[in-house]
Amino acid sequence: MHTTTPPTSPRLTALSHGGGCGCKIAPGVLREILQGTTAVAMPPEILVGIATSDDAAVYQLNAQQALIATTDFFMPIVDDPHDFGRIAATNALSDVYAMGGTPIMALALVGMPIQVLSTQVIGQILEGGNQACKAAGIVVAGGHTIDSVEAIYGLVALGLIHPARVKRNADARVGDRLILGKPIGVGVLSALLRKDQLSPGAYAELLASTTQLNTPGPVLAALDGVHAMTDVTGFGLAGHVLEMARGAGASVRLDWSLVPLLTGVVEGARSGAITGASARNWQGYGADVALSQGLDPLVQSLLTDPQTSGGLLVSCAPDSVGAVMDVFARMGFAQAAEIGEVQGLGPAGVHLQVD
Repeated sequence: MHTTTPPTSPRLTALSHGGGCGCKIAPGVLREILQGTTAVAMPPEILVGIATSDDAAVYQLNAQQALIATTDFFMPIVDDPHDFGRIAATNALSDVYAMGGTPIMALALVGMPIQVLSTQVIGQILEGGNQACKAAGIVVAGGHTIDSVEAIYGLVALGLIHPARVKRNADARVGDRLILGKPIGVGVLSALLRKDQLSPGAYAELLASTTQLNTPGPVLAALDGVHAMTDVTGFGLAGHVLEMARGAGASVRLDWSLVPLLTGVVEGARSGAITGASARNWQGYGADVALSQGLDPLVQSLLTDPQTSGGLLVSCAPDSVGAVMDVFARMGFAQAAEIGEVQGLGPAGVHLQVD
C-alpha cells in the first residue's frame, strides 16, 4: 500500500475531515448560504460573474484581452506532501483552462498546523505546487499564510483570454454533444487510500489523472463548434452536468456505458469506499436526476463522486465532435469520451437522464 510520509510525520489525510474537492460545501447548503447574500449589480467589464456559478470570474481589459481570476484550495487528498501540492495547484489552474484561458501567474494560499507539521513537510507541499505551476509555464508570484487547525493549500490563479473566446458553463445548445476529458472516480480512490486499501498502481493512476493539467482548454475554446466548457470537480459528474443543463435551460441525457472510469473504481465503490460528499451531492440535486431502471444502483454514487482536478466537460456541435476528440488525443487525454447530449425540455423541465 502507498505511503511515503516519514514515520514521525502524521498522515496528511488524518489532519483533514474531508480531502480534496470532497470538502466543498454541499450544493444544497451552498444555495441556502447564497440566498442570504445581497445581489450586486455587475459592471459591464465583468463578462462572467456569480450569476452562472461558473469556474472563474472574467474581467475585460480591452478589445483583445480579458483577465480570468479564480481561486481554489482544500485539505489533503493524499499523504505525500509533494503530491498534495501538485494536485491542489493543478486543480486550481484547471478553472482558468475551463474558461478557455491561459494561466499567467498564481498566488499561494497556505493554512498549516505549524505545531503538527514540520517546516520540511510544509515546504514540500509548496514545492509540489511550484512544480505544477512550472509545468503550466507560470510562477507562484506571492501568497498568504496562516496557522490553521487543518492543512489547507491552494492557489489564486490568473489567466488571459480573448473576450470573444470566453467559454462559460451556461452556453450549451440543444443538440450539442458532451465530451468528458478525464475518467472519474477520484473520490472512491481517495477513500480507499484513507483505508490503506489503495494499491501502488492505482495510486499512480490517481496521481497521473489529478496532476494532468487541462491544457486543451484554450485550444478547444478556439473551435467555433465548442459552445460551453466547465471542469468536473467536487459536485461530481452529475452536478456539473446539471449546472450546464440549467444554464442552457435544457436537459441532458448521459450514456453511462460511455463514461470513463479510473481503474478499480467500481470494485472500490462496491466494497464501500464511497465518500460522504457523494451522499451530500445527491441530497442537493438528486431530485433532478432520473436513473434508468436497468442501471446498477451503484451508478448513483459514482455520478455524485466528488472529483478533484477532474476533466474538462465540453459541449459542442455534433459536427465538431471529431475536432474536439482530436485535440484531446493530441494533447495526451487518451480516455476522453463522448458521453451524452443536450436535449430540449421535457415534461420534467431541466434535468439529467442517465441511461
